[in-house]
Amino acid sequence: MSLHIYDSASRTSRPFAPLVPGIASIYVCGATVQGVPHIGHVRSGLNFDVVRRWLAHGGLDVRLVRNVTDIDDKILVKAAEAGRPWWEWAATHERSFDSAYDALGCLPPSVSPRATGHVTQMVELMQRLIDSGHAYASGGDVYFSVASYPAYGELSGIKVDEAQQGESAAQGKADARDFTLWKSAKPGEPSWPTPWGSGRPGWHLECSAMARAYLGPEFDIHGGGIDLVFPHHENEQAQSRAAGDAFSSYWMHNAWVTMSGEKMSKSLGNVVSIPEMLNRVRAQELRYYLVGPHYRSTIEYSEAALDESVRAYQRVETFLRKVAQRTGVVAPGGVSAEFAAALDDDLATPAALAAVHNLVRQGNTALDAADDTGAREAAASVRAMTGVLGLDPLSQRWVDDAGADTGLRQALDALVSDLLEERARARSERNFALSDAIRDRLLIAGVAVEDTPGGPQWTLKDG
Repeated sequence: MSLHIYDSASRTSRPFAPLVPGIASIYVCGATVQGVPHIGHVRSGLNFDVVRRWLAHGGLDVRLVRNVTDIDDKILVKAAEAGRPWWEWAATHERSFDSAYDALGCLPPSVSPRATGHVTQMVELMQRLIDSGHAYASGGDVYFSVASYPAYGELSGIKVDEAQQGESAAQGKADARDFTLWKSAKPGEPSWPTPWGSGRPGWHLECSAMARAYLGPEFDIHGGGIDLVFPHHENEQAQSRAAGDAFSSYWMHNAWVTMSGEKMSKSLGNVVSIPEMLNRVRAQELRYYLVGPHYRSTIEYSEAALDESVRAYQRVETFLRKVAQRTGVVAPGGVSAEFAAALDDDLATPAALAAVHNLVRQGNTALDAADDTGAREAAASVRAMTGVLGLDPLSQRWVDDAGADTGLRQALDALVSDLLEERARARSERNFALSDAIRDRLLIAGVAVEDTPGGPQWTLKDG
């Protein structure tokens, strides 16, 4: 492949070369399942779904692990506030995340491991760290010794003396910069037995243990949101490499979704949930909105930007449906050189979508000139390119998602065809008043009629 990835660790664009020829291994930090997902939560899943699809398009067998953090301080607090068992609260919201990913067309991960299912691997990792002098037990807690690992700060660029873990004060820490691997049991909280006492996992520990369990001591890409670079990913890398694992070869981080300049966060109350969004726009339109910007650029949410994105997607959809109505089923073809170059340049989706829209314009010009062959060729390429992005309007995924769309469209086509025949008779009889009246009636009903050299064509109006 000629793919180049911006590696957050080296802060450079590097050619992608998988460790194992023919196989790409990816670990993506998934959700802490504390509540209903919002668009900021799912952006990472969508961005790495595009990464996965492009690698697979290049012929690689992609093995993607996306974890679930199902035990965490926030989960325990919110479950207690709701008067519900922590495990039921976590499972309920894990399902809501899965539903959101599925609704937005994400391919399912190769595996979606839960933190609570991998305590054995976490204990093994802590034992390796303690044995090598990089961790210590204190009063039932286990901590990683930051001072013991000279390379600490390599990923984030933070100076060791400035490291603040964001953890509550703990008396057992030998150094305030150290971070927690294992939390000792507290009354009323879930716990698991370990050689150092019962307790529950620290957040950072779980990802290192699960990445190793499924992808081995070294793998290709570790991904997640930019907010995870420090302390989460810095700590993951430190503990894994201190234990002797090479860990991730490339680091990829997607930017935030913001509202009024602030990162979307439940604590700030500036969130737009996925269920709410899907009451406003179709899932494929929301996907287009979230994967359209470059994954490393911030999306500033606004209704105007969302509406503009919806209209852009509908222009692609309208073109493909016009071609299919005129020429029959259009199979996906090949991607354009411009599209491939864009995605090979650190997954530059804005340039990739520009290539799609350029071809849509060419295809529409071919339709206007009654060049059915040219229109079909353009449509076939558009289908292939939008398919790589998970956005092909004619794919079974989105056709099926429309429910009764196919049947309704067939019924609508029969009704519109009758009116178009009546309009054609009126035009042949030079009864232009009636012809215009029929067209206006259709337009009011949301059906736009376009007179082309190949005869009248109808489409549903955008929006």
